[in-house]
Amino acid sequence: MQQLNIDIGMEEFQINGRGILRFNPTDPNLYHRFFDARQPLLDLEEELARRDKALEERQDLSEEARMEERLAMLAGYDKQVKTMLTGIFGPQNDFDDILEGVNLAGAGKNGNRVIGNLLEALTPVLQAGARRNMECTAARAVADAEQARAARGE
Repeated sequence: MQQLNIDIGMEEFQINGRGILRFNPTDPNLYHRFFDARQPLLDLEEELARRDKALEERQDLSEEARMEERLAMLAGYDKQVKTMLTGIFGPQNDFDDILEGVNLAGAGKNGNRVIGNLLEALTPVLQAGARRNMECTAARAVADAEQARAARGE
C-alpha cells in the first residue's frame, strides 16, 4: 500500500505540562466551531445555575441529598461541555485525559471555572491562527497575481 503524507497544519499544545491537545489553529472551520460554541456554553451555564437554584429551594431534600444532586448536575454539565469540545477540536482530543479528569465546572485557583480558564487560554491561539491563515491567503493571492501578470508579459 502506498502512503501519502499531507501537511494538514496540526499542532500540539501541552496543557499544564501533561495532556496534549492537537488541532490546526489556522483551520477556519475550527475557528467558527469554537466561537459559535460561545452561546451554547452560556446557555448550559445558565441552565446549571437555574437547576442549582431550584435544587436549593427544594425543602424535601436533606443537605446530603441536595449535595448528591448538585454533584450529579455538575457531572452532567462536565460531560456535555467535554462532548462539545470534542466536536470543536476533533475526536483525537480526549478532554478528560487532557485535563486529567478535572470537571470543567470546577474552579481554578483564580476563582474562575476551569472551562473559562480553558477558553481564555485557547482564544488568543485561535485568533493568531486566523490571522496567520489570512496572511497566507493574502500572500498567495499576491503571488498568483504576479505570476498571472508575468505570464501576460506585463
